[in-house]
Amino acid sequence: MRDEQPLFLKDEIGDMPAAASLFHVIPVPWEATVSYGGGTALGPAAILGASSQLEVWDGHSIPAEKGIHTTAPVDCSGNPEAVLERIERATAAALAAHAVPVLLGGEHTVTLGALRALAAAGPLGVIQFDAHADLRDTYEESPYSHACVMHRALDLGLPLFQIGIRSLSPAEVKLRRELSVPGIDGPDLPLAPPREPLLPSDFPDNVYVTFDVDGLDPSLMPATGTPEPGGLFWHQAMWLLEAIARERNIVGFDVVELAPIASLHSPQFICARLTYNLMGMITRNR
Repeated sequence: MRDEQPLFLKDEIGDMPAAASLFHVIPVPWEATVSYGGGTALGPAAILGASSQLEVWDGHSIPAEKGIHTTAPVDCSGNPEAVLERIERATAAALAAHAVPVLLGGEHTVTLGALRALAAAGPLGVIQFDAHADLRDTYEESPYSHACVMHRALDLGLPLFQIGIRSLSPAEVKLRRELSVPGIDGPDLPLAPPREPLLPSDFPDNVYVTFDVDGLDPSLMPATGTPEPGGLFWHQAMWLLEAIARERNIVGFDVVELAPIASLHSPQFICARLTYNLMGMITRNR
């Protein structure tokens, strides 16, 4: 067992081999462009550590039975393109093993590396849970800012569906209108499980879910660098993720932007539970 690094569900399942695991958990402790509170580099290790407190029964099934392998953390040193290449290679390695890549960030820019690998494998849609649109072309003179990651997804030609958005720049408002980007903004979040199909009928069958934890309400998730009131509560998030898993094939996902707060354990446990619950939704709907 690799005792030198934390593993997802380490106390329950130990170090499961990559070839026998449906899920490859890829820690990406990248923190280069955070623009308010810091600490996202500590997020992956905090989530992995908290996962040891999970029960393998998720309330419906035992996702761990399908195998969960935790890779070594991605090296996040160097310029953005070098880091993105490493993330892309790590994601591609999971895909080559017929696994579902599960990235733990780190700032939201980590998503771009995963999307590059997945987009090369065929048609793909992106479903974004977030407080912010992240559709700026550049921010603080960088096209690789966490505030630009969904604009980079559009540059790859990927359809986008946004959930929980409640903070936008004027340019982002204009771009969303011009492109008719579909989604459910913060004020329109459902108060009960959705009865109608959630996604547009022409949205791709294979989807990648990127979950920026500031999409959750800050009363539930205070440990993030850019909190915004009016967000998702737990059951709302679960209803929407379950609907996505029923309607589409989730081929990869990430949980990003956790900035742990010393002595406050609930945020990283929430992220670990979110990660494991989504694994369960994927296994039950395949």
